[in-house]
Amino acid sequence: MRRALIVFGLASLVLPGVAAAESTPSTQVSAIAYSIPSGAMADALNLFSQQASIDISYIPADVEGIATQGLKGRFSAQEGLERLLAGSGLQAAPHAGGYVVARQPREASEQPAVLAPIEVIAGTLNEATDGYVAVRSFAATRTDTPLRDVPQSITVLTRDVIRDLSMQNMTDVVRYVPGVAPSQGEGNRDTVIFRGNSTTGDFFVDGLRDDVQYFRDLYNIDRVEVLKGSNGMIFGRGGAGGVINRVTKEAGWTPVREIKAQYGAFSHKRIAVDLGQPIKDVAAVRLNAMYEHSNSYRNGVDMERGGINPTFTFRPTAQTKIVVGGEYFFDRRTADRGVPSFGTVSGIVNSGRMANTHRSTFFGNAENSPTHVDAWSLNSLIEHAFDNGITIRNRTRYANYDKFYQNIFANGVASAENATGTVALAAYNNLTKRENLFTQTDLLFKLSTWGIAHEFMAGVEYGRQVSDNFRNTGYFNNLSTSASVSFFSPMTNTPVTFRQSATDADNHGVVDVVGVYAQDQITLLPQVKAVLGIRYDNFDANFVNNRNGQRFHASDGLLSPRVGLIYKPAEPVSIYGNYSLAYVPRAGDQLSSLTLSNQALKPEQFMNLELGAKWDIRPDLSLTAALYQLERSNVIAPVPGDPTRTMLVDGQRSRGAEIGLMGRITPQWSVMGGYAYTDAEITRAIMGARAGAVVAQVPRHTVSVWNRYDFTPFLGLGLGVIHRSSMYASLDNTVLLPGFTRLDGAMFVRINKTLRVQANIENLANIDYVASAHNNNNLLPGAPRIYRLAVVANF
Repeated sequence: MRRALIVFGLASLVLPGVAAAESTPSTQVSAIAYSIPSGAMADALNLFSQQASIDISYIPADVEGIATQGLKGRFSAQEGLERLLAGSGLQAAPHAGGYVVARQPREASEQPAVLAPIEVIAGTLNEATDGYVAVRSFAATRTDTPLRDVPQSITVLTRDVIRDLSMQNMTDVVRYVPGVAPSQGEGNRDTVIFRGNSTTGDFFVDGLRDDVQYFRDLYNIDRVEVLKGSNGMIFGRGGAGGVINRVTKEAGWTPVREIKAQYGAFSHKRIAVDLGQPIKDVAAVRLNAMYEHSNSYRNGVDMERGGINPTFTFRPTAQTKIVVGGEYFFDRRTADRGVPSFGTVSGIVNSGRMANTHRSTFFGNAENSPTHVDAWSLNSLIEHAFDNGITIRNRTRYANYDKFYQNIFANGVASAENATGTVALAAYNNLTKRENLFTQTDLLFKLSTWGIAHEFMAGVEYGRQVSDNFRNTGYFNNLSTSASVSFFSPMTNTPVTFRQSATDADNHGVVDVVGVYAQDQITLLPQVKAVLGIRYDNFDANFVNNRNGQRFHASDGLLSPRVGLIYKPAEPVSIYGNYSLAYVPRAGDQLSSLTLSNQALKPEQFMNLELGAKWDIRPDLSLTAALYQLERSNVIAPVPGDPTRTMLVDGQRSRGAEIGLMGRITPQWSVMGGYAYTDAEITRAIMGARAGAVVAQVPRHTVSVWNRYDFTPFLGLGLGVIHRSSMYASLDNTVLLPGFTRLDGAMFVRINKTLRVQANIENLANIDYVASAHNNNNLLPGAPRIYRLAVVANF
């Protein structure tokens, strides 16, 4: 409650002295949801005291006539007070288990004696985010830059968004990102499509590559950054249409105590813990861990996964920061490739559709389609700021992956959709072992020449990836590579033997990459900024086919420029143009595509032109818009009149528009979402597609909007709408997947300052739809109405 302290001598109270002498209130360690409207400061402090359950003390005369913009969101007590008092001339200091609010000293005579400072190094919420809004970006430029000053389309999923939508994987993440769509990934890996370009390798952790094919989790993630367009200058090879960068949680100086237990439809069970503790003033530790076991709406499909991620942060001096961490993550699940199509006629557009079967029907053998991945990683960050303004930073990541998947699946169209119809099945398994080592060292400094400000970033990156791939083909009854089953009963128990066929992979590859890069962020005028960057990568791949002893070698020099120009008619508004290049070497996303016929070919090139605008309507509400054209060249195509020979052509073009809105419409109403228009087509006949074909799995229109409204500090509701127009399952454009509109909902209940409950419901209307595809005969039906109930304790 509010307590007015009218005590003799209070006017001479020295806030900095109190801050140094008193211990921080225990209520500061956990985040609390606040809903305080703008208005008189006295009323706002009273509401703050009630919602935080702490004492707030002040002299009434100090706050008389002062107004506040209010407070909306989840903050620690100290951070919430700082935001509530911002710009008011007041400040708060811990005292006697609560806080004292008083005017800031203004005259030199009022300044107190300087005591030993207390350094606050990390708040409960990362300074780069504010509710649903990301304020700054580090990955896009590797410097601390406001998002509105980055000449690129970027969507950031903050921890509040991840929490409110109960996001747990990459499919959940991209569902609400304009211009990015999930793909099926054969039921064993994350696959996303950026502006018409599919990738399984453009995934990063804290800016370092994490490219093995597996399903990632978000239990240890602070936020997810989706950067669209060609990203070769910052991220090196790949990044053709975009990248996804996960920013991990790290140990800080605000204690963290959270346990989350979740239960849901189809026996979904999940528990996660997040525990952090400072160790005096120079060190902190944090532990994130998770375990999940769930069944599925798909017959015979289940999943088990878990992870543990300890981190340690050490600050030997105020200018030096060292972070080390390690993770073990495992995932065990059934490879589910969905259902086949029906009625396709080769070369006839729109001749096919998804087979008419119940969404739970599994084609093949679920019990004999296991997948597993074990991933170990060690990560470090060392950063030091010198007195002359130069900062040096090194990030290093070592990761070891062991990935296996096996599947028995539909490999052809259904001949009929009844008991007399049949479906062809096939089977294979694949083993991948990979060791990744990546280390980046950046040098950052600022200077001013002839009135022009420069912020330089230069660095070097070294990467080494050692991969082994082994594939077996499945033989039904040890005889045939295919089997036919009834469409009416498409599960098979036919014995399958797995052994190598004449073309199955058995290879060993070593890739060494050395990249050097430089970037200058220039302030030409107060209203005009430029971002100029260039990177050169020497990509060297050595490949051995263990089956026949063949050796392949490819060495590519990849020159990736970026030129961005920003005009700021007002400080919160920016209008930008951007040009960038990226490359995908012939070794491919997974470094296994090098052959005798393609080793000498130039890498595929991706050129992105983008014009956009960003407007921070308020510090907690941001509107973005972008127009782009993404050209893919050096695509392999057959020589006209001589199909035995190939050539390289400019084979694909994507044009589109994207609009995004994130933040708070009112203190009670948070929103995120956007609209994307994508026109992606094959411009020249290439291997597997005719000129004029629509790029696979790219809908023309997507709309996604999520809303959360807090009726009181203790009750909130969420509603989401996802719309996707129709799209083709593959490049031959024979199977059209219909569009759909899906509704999601949520309820948020805070029981007390320690305990809250959250319920999420997906597909409220229980519609039938196709969630994703891999090809014409691997179509994954969307889930029915499902719920997840979570109980979260912060203590």
